[in-house]
Amino acid sequence: MGKSSVPLTSLVKTSGCAAKIGPGVLHSVLEKLPTFSDPRLLVGFDTSDDACVYQVRDDLVAVQTVDFFPPMVDDPYAFGQIAAANALSDIYAMGAEPATALNLICFPSCLDIDILRQILEGGYSKVREAGAVIAGGHTISDPTPKYGLSVTGFAHPGSIRTNAGALPGDALILTKPIGIGILNTAAKADMLSEDDRRQVIQIMSTLNKYAKRCCDGLTVHACTDVTGFSLAGHAIEMAQASGCSVRIEADQVPILSPALDFAAIGIIPEGMYNNLDYLQDKFLMEKQLPQNLQDVLLDPQTSGGLLLAMPALEAKTFLERMEEYSPWCRVVGEVTDKKEKPLIWV
Repeated sequence: MGKSSVPLTSLVKTSGCAAKIGPGVLHSVLEKLPTFSDPRLLVGFDTSDDACVYQVRDDLVAVQTVDFFPPMVDDPYAFGQIAAANALSDIYAMGAEPATALNLICFPSCLDIDILRQILEGGYSKVREAGAVIAGGHTISDPTPKYGLSVTGFAHPGSIRTNAGALPGDALILTKPIGIGILNTAAKADMLSEDDRRQVIQIMSTLNKYAKRCCDGLTVHACTDVTGFSLAGHAIEMAQASGCSVRIEADQVPILSPALDFAAIGIIPEGMYNNLDYLQDKFLMEKQLPQNLQDVLLDPQTSGGLLLAMPALEAKTFLERMEEYSPWCRVVGEVTDKKEKPLIWV
């Protein structure tokens, strides 16, 4: 087999956001580390937000994030697009606009160097679509390929959205479907049809720029993007940071239907089990959900959609705006007063 014909996913054990360290392990480490204090640091990691927010001046804040991961597709250009879209998403989730990005890339010597060029070209295409610029980066030789970005964005302090502002009565909206981690696992096993592969790549490479744009002029109390921690995990983080609970109607959650079929036969990424271990005592079900549906709700997403909490009266306007960009966007639940658990499935 020639260098250029090595499938990218054959070089990795886990792919995309499913490769992240499990939330339980990560939190057990972070809670033992000292915390930094700076009055200009408006948002750090204590509320599990998507990026940090640092005050530059009274009318301007910088928003910074970093994200990279191993490939979940074999097409180098598509991998670059997905990794870039995933990193840029944190900036949009915080209500800011990306300005500069730095490449982060690990690349193995067994691959043709042209594959590196294709990965970077894919990333560049999404940074350009975002209206930002690539300003440099860092590369190292590594047996496992990885790519992502460190991104800086800017916003007015009043435009920043965090995990922590959801209010009882808010509608909970999800802008992209879930099941991506399971379908990527099926694709790696060569069990996914070409049509489904193309659809998953298209969803993962879609910027959340457009969902953020549809929020203009509307009240958004809280926002996060749904990635490796799953829909359940990110909803729980929002509920805990906001001092509320959330009720999610499982049959209203947009799901890529093949994911349910694959979950039923055990095609599940390792990250789902990590999520379950950490989250199983943080949610309850008012009715018993099928096991494959539970697995999808805990599935680690790569470059997933935004999860927004906004007044119910404004949700209709947002959904109407999103019709131009996503057939999947819908209200999936509501924010409630604090209950026994942060998340209730109904």
